Amino acid sequence: MHGPPLIGWLLVALCAATGTYCLLQMRGEPPGPGRRIARAEALMGWGMAAMAVPSAVLDPRPWGPPAFAAVFGVAAVRAVGHHHLHHAIGALAMAYMALAMMTGTPGGHGHDASMAAGGHMTAGGDMASGAAAGGIPVLTGALLAYFAVYAVRSGLRLLPMTDGAVAATGAPPVGWSRRPELRHACRLTMAIGMFAMLLTL
Repeated sequence: MHGPPLIGWLLVALCAATGTYCLLQMRGEPPGPGRRIARAEALMGWGMAAMAVPSAVLDPRPWGPPAFAAVFGVAAVRAVGHHHLHHAIGALAMAYMALAMMTGTPGGHGHDASMAAGGHMTAGGDMASGAAAGGIPVLTGALLAYFAVYAVRSGLRLLPMTDGAVAATGAPPVGWSRRPELRHACRLTMAIGMFAMLLTL
């Protein structure tokens, strides 16, 4: 991922922690939809962590973007087959960002191509190109709007009155790996992470 290294490492830590929690949640779920959802969210969390590693440390091109796109393309198809629209959108967004890594990104292997296309070096040493940045602006904007709304929605579910209403029903206590507030917190984290990563396109 291009951008400030500190932001990249923070995303790596948050997404890896989220992916780890989802793996633990998957182990505690019986076979069925709950386990499939946890598995999809674990894949998303760890995929985001891998993609968020600063490009100055690890530039996955040329093999990385096609591999990411293939993995998350398959994940999107599986999510559609199980009628999980949000997971399908998330997987397609990951595939989209992976494909965008191959075109229009500054530095790395695209340096010579960017210079040939009329780019120039700024005073700070960054590449400025006359060509458009990677990604399709309209599609990127639509995905940004979707994940912003999803993050707000997930945040609202963390309000004390929401969890208090669930606790007041007298349902038996559940293990920490299946607590609903932790699930909402993980989904909020991934939505914010996806939003931040889309901003770098």
